[in-house]
Amino acid sequence: MTADPTMARIAQGVELNHQQGRRDDARELFARIWDDIGGEQGDPLHVCVLAHSMADVQDDVGEELMWDLRALAAVGSITDERVAQAGVPLSVAGLYPSLHLNLTECYRKLGDLDRAREHLRQARDGIGALGDDDYGRLIKGGLEQLAAQLDETV
Repeated sequence: MTADPTMARIAQGVELNHQQGRRDDARELFARIWDDIGGEQGDPLHVCVLAHSMADVQDDVGEELMWDLRALAAVGSITDERVAQAGVPLSVAGLYPSLHLNLTECYRKLGDLDRAREHLRQARDGIGALGDDDYGRLIKGGLEQLAAQLDETV
């Protein structure tokens, strides 16, 4: 398996954001990568992972939502073979819960609770694709927290 240089660059941006707290630098790097891959015309795996990561560094929830919707639109064109080739330790099905988690949160912040609940349901429907590892526990914990927040607003 050869390393995927675009995925490595995206991982650098994620590290800038999450480990180093350099959100603006991460956003700038993601924007350069977005241009380099040809935007939404790029490799669907790159588009999905990059858009999902770009959403995390947005200050405006509307922009965050736009990036998360781009990620969701791209995931349907990804194959498990492509994910494995890139060295991603998940199946395509394992990508959906996180995407729906982020969309749930965006719609909750925007006050569109019906859409938030719909994405929460979709995330829960796909939760079985996640392993019992740090990533799976992170996503499951996020879903539990959002479910509690949505129930509080009913």
